[in-house]
Amino acid sequence: MPSDEQLEFGPQDCRAVAILVHGRGGSPHDMAALARRLDQGDVRFIMPAAPGGSWYPQRFMSPRAQNEPFLTQALDRYANLIEGTLARGIPAERIVIGGFSQGACLTAQMLLSRPQRYGAALVLTGGLIGEIGTAWTPEPALAGTPVLLTSSEVDEWIPLPRVHETARFLRASGVALTMQIFAERPHLVCAEEIALARAMLSKVAT
Repeated sequence: MPSDEQLEFGPQDCRAVAILVHGRGGSPHDMAALARRLDQGDVRFIMPAAPGGSWYPQRFMSPRAQNEPFLTQALDRYANLIEGTLARGIPAERIVIGGFSQGACLTAQMLLSRPQRYGAALVLTGGLIGEIGTAWTPEPALAGTPVLLTSSEVDEWIPLPRVHETARFLRASGVALTMQIFAERPHLVCAEEIALARAMLSKVAT
C-alpha cells in the first residue's frame, strides 16, 4: 500500500521479503517497477522513500561528516525495516536487501553495519561508503549470503576501483559473490542484471 514513507506490494503471507532502496533523485515507484520485473509471486516487496529523494547529500566517497546526520538516519531506517521484517516472523535467510545506485551503496553498507546471513543482497551499481583509503574488516556473519554486485566501466557515479574494493570485502567475508561489470552499460538496471537477480530471489522464495 502506498504511504508517505514507502510502497509495498505482494502477499502478506509470503515466503520471502525483499527490501529495495532507490537511488538519488529516485522514488519508491522506480523500485516498484524493478520489483515487478523481479516478482516471483510469493515475495512481498518493501520500497522506502528518501526525504527529498536523496538518502544523503554528497557523493558516497565524500568524507562521512559531509553526509551526516543523513547517512546514519538512512542506515537506521534501513535497519528498522529489516528488524520489522524479522519481527513479523520472516527469518533473515528469507530476507533480500537490495538497491540501485545510492540505494545500492546503502545496501553494501548495511552488509557491513548489520552483518548476518541474508537470503540475498542485490548491490546494483554501488559500493561501500567511505573516503579513498578506507579499510573494511571482513564480517564472517555474512558467510554464505548470495550477493549480486554489478556496475559498468563507464559509470560516472560509481568508480570501478570502489566496486572492486567492495568485492574484496565481500569475498573476505565469505559471501557467495556474483559480480558482473559491463563494458558500456549506462546508469540503469539492465536485463542481464534482472535475470541474475530473479534467479537469486527465486532460490530465496523456494
